[in-house]
Amino acid sequence: MTLITQTVARLLLAPLLVLAAAILVKGYTDVGDGFTAGILVAIGVLMQGVAFGHREAERLLPLRVAYRLALGGLLVGVALMLAPLLLGDPIFTHRPLPGESPVKLGTLELITPVLFDVGVLMLVLGTVVAGVHLFARPPQDARP
Repeated sequence: MTLITQTVARLLLAPLLVLAAAILVKGYTDVGDGFTAGILVAIGVLMQGVAFGHREAERLLPLRVAYRLALGGLLVGVALMLAPLLLGDPIFTHRPLPGESPVKLGTLELITPVLFDVGVLMLVLGTVVAGVHLFARPPQDARP
């Protein structure tokens, strides 16, 4: 690709990651948005592949672990969905319960919806990157 495309791809990666992090935690007066954050990170990763080519993107980014990332995100989501059943609560009961004070890390409240959104981000990012990587990969040598 051209020098301009490569420069733009490099310059946009960091702001996309920061924007994705902001959308993921967006103050937690509302629930974050792991899906949109995952799509934004995937766009940043895929832009690197378009700008620098398949081999260079594989060298710079761990594209082979995208499948594991998707599986890990799925497992995080399912675990957070089913964990309340062990305590006798309905599925998707989030902690802390209403009236309890959450643990804080600076101004970020550590509540289970944060972890669920991280799982959604992992699932979306892994699925999109793995899917595009699968179709963008050069064909294997097809000798008989």
